[in-house]
Amino acid sequence: MSLLSAQTNRGRLWLCLFILFTFSAALSLTVGSVRIPLFQIIRILGGQQVAQNNWGLIVLEYRLPKLIVAALAGAALSVAGLQMQTLFRNPLADPFILGISSGANLGAALVILAIAGNGVHFLSKISALGNFQLTVAASLGALMVFLIIMILARRVHTMTLLITGVLIGYIVNAMVRILIQAAMPDAVQAYLSWTFGSFAGIAWSEMKYYAPFLMIALLSSLLTIRSLNALLLGDIYARSLGVNPQKVRWLLIINASIMTGIVTAYCGLIGFIGMAVPHLCRSLFSTSDHLTVLPASALLGAIIAILADLLTQVVGGSFMLPLNSVTAILGGPVILWVLLKKKNLSRVFDR
Repeated sequence: MSLLSAQTNRGRLWLCLFILFTFSAALSLTVGSVRIPLFQIIRILGGQQVAQNNWGLIVLEYRLPKLIVAALAGAALSVAGLQMQTLFRNPLADPFILGISSGANLGAALVILAIAGNGVHFLSKISALGNFQLTVAASLGALMVFLIIMILARRVHTMTLLITGVLIGYIVNAMVRILIQAAMPDAVQAYLSWTFGSFAGIAWSEMKYYAPFLMIALLSSLLTIRSLNALLLGDIYARSLGVNPQKVRWLLIINASIMTGIVTAYCGLIGFIGMAVPHLCRSLFSTSDHLTVLPASALLGAIIAILADLLTQVVGGSFMLPLNSVTAILGGPVILWVLLKKKNLSRVFDR
């Protein structure tokens, strides 16, 4: 009877998550500097004429791409965070723990400061080039750190790899600070704007690079569910189940690094979602079974990202709150709650 009750409660939770996702997605398309009624949104998506000609342009060319970007970014960061927490058995691990985002940060900083350093006003230059140059540089920076991590993964233990990733992050961030110190004020301002994070600015022409890779990585993560559950029981038990811990470690690092690198390259530095959402899902569903927690983390991560993007617009007008600050405000209390609830952090994975 208790098992049936637990399954019923989980079914209700899934229904609530799907309703919340639908509500947040609809809200994302209607709310903004221009309020568009929901029934007009439905007509626009159905290809019908609406009262205002510019409403279709706003929804199809700005809000809909931003919604897709936010949903995929939130899902990817949450799943990557879950994988890193399980791999390192560290409840405070997040997608950025291997230094991948720091590499993307360095690549973006090099491009921004190099353009300004050549005497070209950054804002006018970037408007002509779009996000292509910045995205490529950030992707290459993430790839550079990823290759270093993969070389080290063959030689060191998992916990040593964790410390190595943190040290790489410190070194790369130190290089970025040196670049900032020598940069022009306009370049520093542009760089800081990028670090605030944003789901806007990705056009449909860039979506063909952003969305397919993230969707493939998210679908691939479903193949790691059995291995993640085995790792919860330790390497010895995992081997008895036919799981190769070394091979799984490689797969998890590759999968999480790809998702983190792509999101950081296109959206900037977005923290706390990958750390907070897996904990929230474990508590909501009262389980650490990745068959439940992994898809739940993807769905809840998408919801949190969409809501965070909506909160950046609460002030109104042309002023937007930094996305990174909003995710910290949302995610920080969750982490604090986990720490207070779980006095012994090692028990986070025991349920």
